[in-house]
Amino acid sequence: MKNPLEGSVIRRVMVGTDRSETADQTVQWAAGLADRYDAELFIVQVIVPKYPSATEFGESEQTSAVAANNDLAHFARQVAGERGHALVVINADPALAIVHAAEQEAIDVLVVGNLGMAGRKEFLLGNIPNRISHNAHCTVIIVNAAHSTDERAPHSMRASLSNDEIPSFKPRLVARATHIAAVMAKHGLTELFSQSDPDISIRRQQARRLRGALEELGPIFSKLGQVLSTRPDLLPIEYIEELVLLQSRVPPMTESEVVRVSEQELGVPWEDVFKSFDPKPLAAGTIAQVHRAVLETGDRVVVKVQRPTARADIEQDLALLEMFAEKVGKRPALNQVIDMEAVFKHLSTSLHRELDFRQEADNIERMRGILASYDRLAVPSVHSDLSTSRLLVMEEIQGIPIKQAPAGPERIQAARQLLESYYKQIIVDGFFHADPHPGNLMWWKDCIYFLDFGMVGAVGADLREHLLLMLMALWQEDAGFLTDVTLMMTNAVNSNDFDVAQFQSEIGEVMAKYRAASLAEMQIGPLLQEMSTVSLRHGVPLPASLTLATKALAQVQLATAELDPTLDPYDVAGKYLMRLMVKRMGAALNPKTFVYQSQKLKVRALRVIEAVENLVGARPGGPKPVVNFKATSLEDIVRHTGRRLALGLTAAASVLASGLTTMSTAVAEWVPVTFGAVAGLLTLGLVIDLLRGR
Repeated sequence: MKNPLEGSVIRRVMVGTDRSETADQTVQWAAGLADRYDAELFIVQVIVPKYPSATEFGESEQTSAVAANNDLAHFARQVAGERGHALVVINADPALAIVHAAEQEAIDVLVVGNLGMAGRKEFLLGNIPNRISHNAHCTVIIVNAAHSTDERAPHSMRASLSNDEIPSFKPRLVARATHIAAVMAKHGLTELFSQSDPDISIRRQQARRLRGALEELGPIFSKLGQVLSTRPDLLPIEYIEELVLLQSRVPPMTESEVVRVSEQELGVPWEDVFKSFDPKPLAAGTIAQVHRAVLETGDRVVVKVQRPTARADIEQDLALLEMFAEKVGKRPALNQVIDMEAVFKHLSTSLHRELDFRQEADNIERMRGILASYDRLAVPSVHSDLSTSRLLVMEEIQGIPIKQAPAGPERIQAARQLLESYYKQIIVDGFFHADPHPGNLMWWKDCIYFLDFGMVGAVGADLREHLLLMLMALWQEDAGFLTDVTLMMTNAVNSNDFDVAQFQSEIGEVMAKYRAASLAEMQIGPLLQEMSTVSLRHGVPLPASLTLATKALAQVQLATAELDPTLDPYDVAGKYLMRLMVKRMGAALNPKTFVYQSQKLKVRALRVIEAVENLVGARPGGPKPVVNFKATSLEDIVRHTGRRLALGLTAAASVLASGLTTMSTAVAEWVPVTFGAVAGLLTLGLVIDLLRGR
């Protein structure tokens, strides 16, 4: 742990006391601190008056204070020698009296015991040590006087630092780098940098060696490998398959570490916030671990606590990786296997995002809005007033794994909503939960709750449109159109050396394979993953965000298969896409939108005409040849085009509405018939209008 006093000049230390046994322990601790820094020690005692100072009893209290000051001065000399000083103050507010005394004496460090903290659990209210820490203008250290000598106590960490924590911590980059190099050499990874074009069998062998090295190098490197396992666009598929198997064998944090981090982030002892705190972790990861707890309000929560050294460890290893990338990243042999610059950038961004729990809290709130329309999907609530960058306090989801959800209509509804929500998250909102494995999905209160928002994905607007077209091509089994969309997504449309026919043939085979599968095996996620593999093989990898989205879709379909094995993912996708298209058409038919689009069309048409005139030199009044076009006025063209566009869109919407209402069992039979008749009349009107204009 980094010493908070590192680099500070400490000449004066003050400690508060009420002359109790536990307060004397706090004084001894402060004396040790003052002695370490060769500083003056001021011991302050506050006497709370019971009577007005002008009365006889008040004068008696003044006399008692003088006697107490003499006694305290003797005690100060005992614990600090000539550097010990005493100060007795009569004041009705002990907290402010100590703060004012510290200001008058120009104190550098103020030490107080936690006496009274465990007894009163108001958060940031009333508590004397709390009020001192929030009002003092110098460094404040709160010492756990009650348990200062008992390391086994469940809340033995109360001080911001202890005497044996004062020495500063300096990362030993050289020693770490030497260890990393030794492990890499041990696993024979020098071949990775020397072979220019290894075949698949050699790559697979190297991938296994890399996984072994990362596991031996410890939790941070295992985490790096796990992050990279989501990026097949950065690493060959053989490496991805191995890195997925990485296991982070992380020992749990000690109770004192958990309490220390919690109190550093809260600014108060944990008893002021929590009624109870389960010392046994629910889960322990590379960056953090999770505990159950109960708030003073009685609410059951889970607390995600970051490891004290997580940031320092990650920063150290990232610094070494950056040095490594700069030195060997440009080697042709290595570049054929790994894009080191892209790898380092992705690792750095991902890990720094995971280190900030406020980002995860924001992700939860954003997902809450996205899932608002689904009554069978939910996310835990976040106690934002208690959460920081290193501490996340959330509602405890007291549920069961989704595969244990009781049979019934709620389970069937939840399965369909879960799958459909992913089409919405990816295609409409462009923000999705990127790790929906069954362990992160819980069944509670007849709903599926999403857990762990440390890994999320984002999809840009253009990519969302392409993905929408891709799913429609899959739904209609159109391999040709699917190929075109894929090439647009990979920016390979104009590539001269690209074998389009072979690519389309392989895409068609993948599509046929999955469309011919049984209902339980119809999975869009794995299909998209195989398409990504085909694209990588042809040298046109799909965008990274789409790669992560396909992985998430594959995971969520495994989860929905456990809830409802009869669910057809293509049926869910098709019906959702139809509703989405109808909604978009309805928005396009809005009068305001229609007028706006018409004006945009008019402006663009004028620009096209001006461009053509400039191109052929037909602008009137110039020396260039003048060409006169005899054509219908632009206003007439816009008017006729707008009328035909309105007729066409309305007819198409009526056809879709007729189809949707026909499939519904809750709609009267006359409704689809009416929509069909309207569609027919509008289509007939459009044909007549087109014939008139010929």
